[in-house]
Amino acid sequence: MRFTIITAFPDFFRDFLSTSIVGRALKNGLFEVRLVDLRSFGKGGYRQVDDYSFGSGGMVLMSQPLQDALETARGEDEKSEGEKPFVVYPSPQGVFLTQEVVESLFHQPHVVVVCGHYEGIDERFVEREVDLEVTIGDCVLTGGEIPAMAIVDMVSRLIPGVVGKSEAVTEDSFYRGMLDHPHYTRPASWKGQEVPAVLLSGNAVEIESWRRRQAVIRTLSRRPDLLARNGILGYTGAGFYVVVEFQNAVETSIGCMEEAYMEEAMKVKEWARSCEGYGVSRLILIVKNPEKREFLRRVWRDKCPAPGGIEKAKLMPSMVRAVEWVKEKEKRLPLIVRVSDNDENGARHWLDIKRIVLEKGHSVLFYFSEKTGLKEDFCDVWMIPLQGGRLSLLGKMAATLDRFLGSK
Repeated sequence: MRFTIITAFPDFFRDFLSTSIVGRALKNGLFEVRLVDLRSFGKGGYRQVDDYSFGSGGMVLMSQPLQDALETARGEDEKSEGEKPFVVYPSPQGVFLTQEVVESLFHQPHVVVVCGHYEGIDERFVEREVDLEVTIGDCVLTGGEIPAMAIVDMVSRLIPGVVGKSEAVTEDSFYRGMLDHPHYTRPASWKGQEVPAVLLSGNAVEIESWRRRQAVIRTLSRRPDLLARNGILGYTGAGFYVVVEFQNAVETSIGCMEEAYMEEAMKVKEWARSCEGYGVSRLILIVKNPEKREFLRRVWRDKCPAPGGIEKAKLMPSMVRAVEWVKEKEKRLPLIVRVSDNDENGARHWLDIKRIVLEKGHSVLFYFSEKTGLKEDFCDVWMIPLQGGRLSLLGKMAATLDRFLGSK
């Protein structure tokens, strides 16, 4: 990966690019950084690169020196091959430089950062050449050099080998969407404050569980807005389950249902794939008729096995039995979240439910049902219906699981 930084103050970067993690990575050839001095493309004896703003105001970097510097940054080899680098301009008008933006930049082979100064740069150059404007916060700096260093530092951390342990990257704040957990080092006791005993226990499973829980507590108290960006799988210490009331072909008479079952079995296979992809512990199907339940089990076993990992969809005679089974497996009652197309009083937004799930730390059972009459249904909380009309069950399942368990 390559970075090119266009700046009128290249000396600003000398120490940054030669010290610490970034310096070592550059020395080892893990990525490249090139500095292009904007003043080399200035006009006249003073190498002028800026001028007064039209309509009054301060100094603005001119388009032509920036364009000439960008052409140099692109290089003759790239122009001949028709390639184009990704141009980033740090400015207060840009989008926030979130971890998601950083990951997008990481997938660009060549990133050019154009450092503004004074009042900024000529808008015509921005419209013509800039792919993305970014800001590091609701604040104003004297120039784009500090954000440029931040971009290089943030993106380079994702390059394999730059940071010694890959876990140090994946456990950082924001990488998984949550804030980081607290960190401690020696001595174990300092000015009357003790390191949490679990961190001294040597029990890796308990330490990981404690860290995940602390990340949840910090995120909920300090940055609840991050919930929309984060998959919560692994942060509750419990499993996630999907329950579907399997009707349609199940209601067909035994004599003519094999063909219908094969069609339905293929649907279940897709449901199982979706559940497996999101880390769901098990897909549970409610089939009340025992004869039909056994027939369906035989069809899956002999003709349409479910994919590995999630095993086969588990068949249950009732919702009561499904809840009991999850309780036995998880050692406590699950939080039952109903998902349907019925917009009824008392429904909660999915982000609100996500917060409830994290606060309680229970296992979760997503219950897909089309029945009305919530008081008679099994549910602790029901979700406001998904937009987009009446989606297929697979569509509703994927959309729901992605909101709760998606990686970001």
